[in-house]
Amino acid sequence: MAEDLRLPVGDAVRLAQHLLDEGRPFHAHEVFEGLWKSAESPAQRALWQGLAQLAVGLTHEARGNTRGAESLVLRGRDRLAALSADGIDAVDLPRVLAWADGWLAGGRASPLRLG
Repeated sequence: MAEDLRLPVGDAVRLAQHLLDEGRPFHAHEVFEGLWKSAESPAQRALWQGLAQLAVGLTHEARGNTRGAESLVLRGRDRLAALSADGIDAVDLPRVLAWADGWLAGGRASPLRLG
């Protein structure tokens, strides 16, 4: 995956979801990071950074680093929870937050769905 990958938001979210579905959360993180670095508004930067943190948390979990996974998922969840769902069309923010809450409560078999 190219470090400087820049895609339209809809294409990037679809690609990130595909990567998550294939068990490649680190690559999904790179997609979110590209959106984060190119975002124009603070709210958009927070959205993509929060999603990147969730994806890196899943990466840590896959590598056996439970403590690191929990820390990153919590940080991502808190960053996303500070946002208003108004004006966020690219992802289903309430659904993502519900997933993060469930994951943190031990429901780790449920896949992260962005939409």
